[in-house]
Amino acid sequence: MMQVKRLILETDRLGNLKHIPKLPPNKQVEVIFRVLDDVKDSPIKRRIPHPDLAGQIKILSSNLMDTVPESDWELLQ
Repeated sequence: MMQVKRLILETDRLGNLKHIPKLPPNKQVEVIFRVLDDVKDSPIKRRIPHPDLAGQIKILSSNLMDTVPESDWELLQ
């Protein structure tokens, strides 16, 4: 009996697998590679400052919660 299991594997910048999956012992495994065009973005966009700004920012106001929409804060998740 053939069992089918779908895996999405990731590679590093050199094309090596990041995590090698555990396979059943003493079996033959047929592998078909299909390279995905675009990696789906996570539903939450991460906002990070540009590295050139590190250490140069001074916070002048204590009301930062109004600067970004509440949906972008992960407070309730």
